[in-house]
Amino acid sequence: MGTDADNLRMFHTGAHPCGYWDDREARDLVLDPRDPRLAQAYPMALDWGFRRSGDIVYRPSCSGCQACVAVRIPVEAFAPDRSQRRCLARNADVDARIVAPVRSEEHLALYRKYLASRHAGGGMDDHGAHEFDQFLIGSWNEGRFLELREHGTHTLLAVAVTDLADDALSAVYTFYDPDHAARGLGTLGVLRQVEWARRDGRKHLYLGYWIAGHPKMDYKRRFQPLEGFNGRGWRRLQA
Repeated sequence: MGTDADNLRMFHTGAHPCGYWDDREARDLVLDPRDPRLAQAYPMALDWGFRRSGDIVYRPSCSGCQACVAVRIPVEAFAPDRSQRRCLARNADVDARIVAPVRSEEHLALYRKYLASRHAGGGMDDHGAHEFDQFLIGSWNEGRFLELREHGTHTLLAVAVTDLADDALSAVYTFYDPDHAARGLGTLGVLRQVEWARRDGRKHLYLGYWIAGHPKMDYKRRFQPLEGFNGRGWRRLQA
């Protein structure tokens, strides 16, 4: 992965249930979580299709399955489509603010409400303050919270947890108020992150993994142009 990551060890995890398909098992390739160079290696790891969850930097490495494709948006080439423009218009009353990645009671309450509505029974039901910090903030990465708040009332509608890399942003996780699902807050979060990346002169917004045909993951295909990592390099994915 380059001279800055010489001798950085990688490990395969054991087989575990796939988080996306009930009838499949998964394995991950993980960078040594004890290596003090993780923060330095992380931007390169993103370019090689890896992802961060807490302090773990990983990418799927499953036997006989390559469904998970790391994707990113080249921000200068991106233009919102008609549906995304409608989302922006529908949320013209929403303010975006970039803040330090420090958990508040407001953040935690929204996170727990989101999990209870969107991922009930998914193993995250009992997440509290410790799990929030461990999963979303971590100990070594440089990140920010992109808050989406209703103008006037200042009501917190969504938080897009975002990592900063050398010339890119990485969308780590977004949680939002399920009572306002009609706003399309997940889409709005990505659009605001694209604007942020463009404003900062960053080249890419990493979106994690896309899975063709998966009801929770296929939405990423709507952000065009979109590039996917094929194991050797990045290529344009067709709409």
